[in-house]
Amino acid sequence: MKPHIKHRTDKLILGSIVVLQLLFSLFFIFDLAADIFGFRKEPMSWEFHEAVQIVTIIALLLGSFLGFIAFRNLTRQKRDMDRQMLVARQAFHELMQHSFQEWGLTPSEREVALFILKGLSNTEIAELRGKSIGTVKAQVNAIFRKAGANSRAQLISQFMEELIGEATS
Repeated sequence: MKPHIKHRTDKLILGSIVVLQLLFSLFFIFDLAADIFGFRKEPMSWEFHEAVQIVTIIALLLGSFLGFIAFRNLTRQKRDMDRQMLVARQAFHELMQHSFQEWGLTPSEREVALFILKGLSNTEIAELRGKSIGTVKAQVNAIFRKAGANSRAQLISQFMEELIGEATS
């Protein structure tokens, strides 16, 4: 079954169980209120009352069972997504290291390029590295020249295009 159809079916089943549980809960609230405030004219037959209780118990057990299944499925999905994120991080790291090597970046330029990819400004990079703003600007310009980029956005775009190209091929 396709994931989006399975997801829709799961939602429909769980929603139905919740509605059933709500209806039976309302029945018991009404039944209790009728007993307390005495607005029931005729007593409810014990057979009907027992039948409603049995159906309610079944609905509660079914709801608990389906809730457990939904929880287990969500836990599996989270674990799968965590694995995919780990693979994506590793792929991005490998791509980044390969590009840095291909461009011939020095170790300092690699560090600055990483900070650029993280979205830091020249001032923030200078503060983190304990260097002057002029040194960082020179390194940024060298990175752009070696990478064939004119701006931070273009540098980041090169990585994104490479990642998207690998993902779609």
